[in-house]
Amino acid sequence: MTVRDGTRRPTRPAEPVAREAPPPSPRPLGLWVYGMAGLLFGILITKAEVISWFRIQEMFRFQGFHMFGIFATAMPTGILTVQALKRWGMRTVRGEPISIPPKQWGRGIRYIAGGVIFGLGWTLTGACPGPLFALLGSGVGVMAVAIASALVGTWTYGLLRPRLPH
Repeated sequence: MTVRDGTRRPTRPAEPVAREAPPPSPRPLGLWVYGMAGLLFGILITKAEVISWFRIQEMFRFQGFHMFGIFATAMPTGILTVQALKRWGMRTVRGEPISIPPKQWGRGIRYIAGGVIFGLGWTLTGACPGPLFALLGSGVGVMAVAIASALVGTWTYGLLRPRLPH
């Protein structure tokens, strides 16, 4: 093999490239547990009226404490759950360790923009992304349009992500 300076170097046979093994497929029991957890979550938010358009309007107009009370309960629950995941070294269904990277705040513009887009979607549909599926399951068929729109928005973000300021 000739190099730029004109000298010749002996060539070696190519070494086989070590490929990573594909991650193991999820265990059926783990998927069943997640499916049941999602089903129970849907029933819970339906019975608690979290998916009710009237409750959401009541919250935005500061006319009731119901939704604020739910958020006030959800925040400490989320904080405690994340701390438990970190402390106990929990793993995914595939056996991979769960790691949550620290946030990079910068100016915070991306969080403000994301919050505004999320709020606009919530305002237009009357529901945030989680309850969309519960609403569809409870017979509000028009939510299929909102779910499709959310999927198109997610796909668009994935397409534009390399060009966005992160």
